[in-house]
Amino acid sequence: MIIIIDSNILVSAIIKDGFTRELIVQCKEQLVAPEYLFQEIRNNEEEILLKSKLNIKDYRDLLKILLKYITIIPNEVIMSHREEAIKIIKDIDVYDALFIATALAFDNSVIWSNDKKLKMQSRVKIINTEEIIKLTFNN
Repeated sequence: MIIIIDSNILVSAIIKDGFTRELIVQCKEQLVAPEYLFQEIRNNEEEILLKSKLNIKDYRDLLKILLKYITIIPNEVIMSHREEAIKIIKDIDVYDALFIATALAFDNSVIWSNDKKLKMQSRVKIINTEEIIKLTFNN
């Protein structure tokens, strides 16, 4: 199974040294994220630094460590699925379209997100952190 990691999951792992961070490091399944994730992280860097209380060097070091466990999918790989993803998600949150497009690009994939609104669509399977825990530790 391929697990597409939502940006909020990665941000959570950066902000707090807790279970989400541990799950990323210990996940038995392949974790991936669209290249777009970097744009979201950059756009929210000040807020992430403030909430995490990390200095810029420690933040960047931690991000590098976490990204060792996540395969970044280039935008070119998912762009052919973008329009379909927008149709699926347009009434929910169009900003999540590239995560949906990533899921459409890979068979046997799910999105790891705690965003309950994403489950309102039925085309792509969304699993939350609790379900990731079961997948990671009960297999």
